[in-house]
Amino acid sequence: MLQQMSLQTLPEPGGAGAEQAVVLVVDDDNAVREALTELLLSIGLVPICFASTRELLDAGALDQPGCLILDVRLPGASGLDLQHRLAAGGNSKPIIFLTGHGDVPMTVQAMKAGAVDFLMKPVRDQALLDAITVALERDRTQRATALVARRNAELIETLTPRERGVLAEVVRGRLNKQIAYDLGISEVTVKLHRSNGLRKMRIANVGALIRAWETLPAHLRNVGAQ
Repeated sequence: MLQQMSLQTLPEPGGAGAEQAVVLVVDDDNAVREALTELLLSIGLVPICFASTRELLDAGALDQPGCLILDVRLPGASGLDLQHRLAAGGNSKPIIFLTGHGDVPMTVQAMKAGAVDFLMKPVRDQALLDAITVALERDRTQRATALVARRNAELIETLTPRERGVLAEVVRGRLNKQIAYDLGISEVTVKLHRSNGLRKMRIANVGALIRAWETLPAHLRNVGAQ
């Protein structure tokens, strides 16, 4: 059974299995872990189970692609505590709560904090699988967005300060002649910096530049023309 698997079953970061999604299950009930293991394996998903939030955190499994099925009442930190901890640390891993001890305020709290779903035990297999489908798709989307943001951040670092500043003004809607006036340079020079910046960013037009700029962290976006 899954709860007997060692940490060596986890794909190594950057290894051959690093992109395989896993479903992390945290529940202190052995029977629940076994039942979820059988269900997930039956449809080709990779489950890894833990009896407490501490076991999960110690395993270092949270960076793996996938989602989290989480009980609310657990030894030590609760499922809601873990949700808050992950959010505070910037980890947006999709969470499905599966519990026998939920109530309306708890459900509202979990959903407002970004949970994919809050399901009560016993749960229908299809309801859980539907929630997992949503969670895995959310995780794929989030990871793809983060990858694009990292690529854009790396590309903008290849720009000169002047090129970056000119592109920042373009994103703000400034015209070439306005940028040229502010900088005390010719409009031709502005066009040259703009063209070079777009080429280095691998962007073909202003619309694509604006979309790429929005993915950048604030400290890279908020620059002025120099």
